[in-house]
Amino acid sequence: MPRIQVFQHVAAEPLGTLDPLIRQRGHRIRFSNFEREPDLQPNMERYRGLVVLGGPMNVEEKHSRPHLLAELRAIEQMLTLGRPVLGICLGAQLLAHVLGAPIRRHPVPEVGWHELATTEAGRNDPVLAPLGAVAPVFQWHRYSFEVPGDATHLARSPLCEPQAFRWGDNAYGFQFHLEMDEPLIERWLANPRYLEELADHGHATDVEAIRQQTRAHIATMKAQSAQVFNAFLDLVGRPQRRVTLPSREWV
Repeated sequence: MPRIQVFQHVAAEPLGTLDPLIRQRGHRIRFSNFEREPDLQPNMERYRGLVVLGGPMNVEEKHSRPHLLAELRAIEQMLTLGRPVLGICLGAQLLAHVLGAPIRRHPVPEVGWHELATTEAGRNDPVLAPLGAVAPVFQWHRYSFEVPGDATHLARSPLCEPQAFRWGDNAYGFQFHLEMDEPLIERWLANPRYLEELADHGHATDVEAIRQQTRAHIATMKAQSAQVFNAFLDLVGRPQRRVTLPSREWV
């Protein structure tokens, strides 16, 4: 039975719709909750896949939040082992950083529903292809990654060019949140900390507009995300091959 490790940073950002898909396949999930146990040092040897979720912190805080350094090392270990990695939002930024790409504060926060356009590579990607050429997706970020130099750019949006990438055959970074459902979106919209942070960084959040757009788009995104996530989970059962990454010291 494949074991999947999940890095969770805050209770408000869980696996969402990805959780039942993993469990339906009979995979065992091991959560590393860094909000509760910030000193965790995960050893990835016994895990067949890794999912790194989002969170309100940023890669630039790695020296004040030591768990981010532990996560960078763990992601690097999984890549070296040749095992599937999926990074969502902060998780994608951590993955990109391991692969040598810079992470920067975005000019304006990208929040709510935005149109995602896949690249030609994205439209033909075995995991991301179910999104088609254009898809509405849910966003909530104020930092973004650059696509690593040896990765494949899979998707963009009008406000943020680097939205998704694939490194090798089985490591994916998504800036957007395909894992959302209606209750989770409502949970974020009711979170004063999240809304205040957006206001402080220049985003005029229209909660009612986001709710209205959610009613219009959520069913389509959930159907597409199930296909995307199941395609990623297919990778967890494939044979692995070790790779060599440039030597880095995460300090």
